[in-house]
Amino acid sequence: MIAYIAFVNMFVPLSTDVYLPALPEMGNYFSASEFLVGLTLTIFFFTFAVSMVLFGPLSDKFGRRPVLIFGAATYTAASLICAAAANIYIMLIGRFLQAVASGAVITVATAVIKDCFRGRVMTKILAITQALGVIAPMVAPLVGGLMLTFTDWRGSFLLLTLLGAVNLTVACLFTETLPESKRYRGNILRSLTLLVGVARKKYFMAVLVMFTLLSAPFMAYLSASSFIYVGQFSLSAQEYSVFFAVNASASIAGPLLYLRLKNFLSNARLLLVCFVTAAVAGILVLTVGNAGAVTFLLSFVPFTVIGAVARPFAMQTLLMESEQNVGTASSVINFVPTLFGSLGMMLGTLPWGNFVDGLGLIMVTATALSITLWILIRLKIFGSARSEAGDVTK
Repeated sequence: MIAYIAFVNMFVPLSTDVYLPALPEMGNYFSASEFLVGLTLTIFFFTFAVSMVLFGPLSDKFGRRPVLIFGAATYTAASLICAAAANIYIMLIGRFLQAVASGAVITVATAVIKDCFRGRVMTKILAITQALGVIAPMVAPLVGGLMLTFTDWRGSFLLLTLLGAVNLTVACLFTETLPESKRYRGNILRSLTLLVGVARKKYFMAVLVMFTLLSAPFMAYLSASSFIYVGQFSLSAQEYSVFFAVNASASIAGPLLYLRLKNFLSNARLLLVCFVTAAVAGILVLTVGNAGAVTFLLSFVPFTVIGAVARPFAMQTLLMESEQNVGTASSVINFVPTLFGSLGMMLGTLPWGNFVDGLGLIMVTATALSITLWILIRLKIFGSARSEAGDVTK
């Protein structure tokens, strides 16, 4: 189960990172602008966010397995559409369908963790799956860059088609984790109103947005990285994939560091470490990031690590605040970061003139907003946590 959850969590980074080295080539092939090519990333993340919101309540009503099978089948077909795209607009349609399917799959994966695990075991499982999940963003651009030596950008989407087929096969063997007695009994339309109940939890939503702001700039980096390394620093697609993979590999340290820090730091002190590290990284990118590819990489790596610490931290904190309709809560937990992430991707590819300066500005601003929200939470503007484990003020 743990291995499968980790595999499912790889689908979103695989869906984006494996074809990142080919973005400039795709722009030339389709005769499309950087904005349109970047839209293949943005539309994926925005649709992915909305999809999770819809499939969370549906998984609470019909169970995890039907939603998982639907998502796996749709993802496989959508990847094949992308591989066969004759123009940028068909590519965007394929990416839209990929995102819908990914939302279904990821929502189920998050809900299954709460279905099957509790307490410290759940903490460890979250950290383990997050650590294994960063293998995809570390390896994907290397694979994508290698594939460009013997095939074109279509090869990346054929690979995603194959992985989708593997997921579909395993999904058909999946054992349902949500018993009939715990499912939502209302009709389909009323099941969607469960989202309103989650959104009305002020403390829950404030903590979710705070963590989201802390990690969202990474998505701006994701969309702008190829233009920074290839366009600004004149690296080849293969060299870019190496730099991207090195940064992604730093994510492995995040969940492991979280487990270590969690043993002797309170939630409040751990958050303080995250804030300070994120702020320093943003300032470094703004001040010395333009000096060269290596300097930029070293400036941004601390932000990558602390973002990887924040993900399992946020997931555990928010799941501890969710006792009923976990599928719906999981969809919201995944929806908000993805929505902000898609906004970050759009900001990252704006015509800054200098993408490094634009990214640094996004990092500093987002961190400042996150700190401001934490101060308001400490002042209990949004109420109090329901559980000690979910209290970020102590």
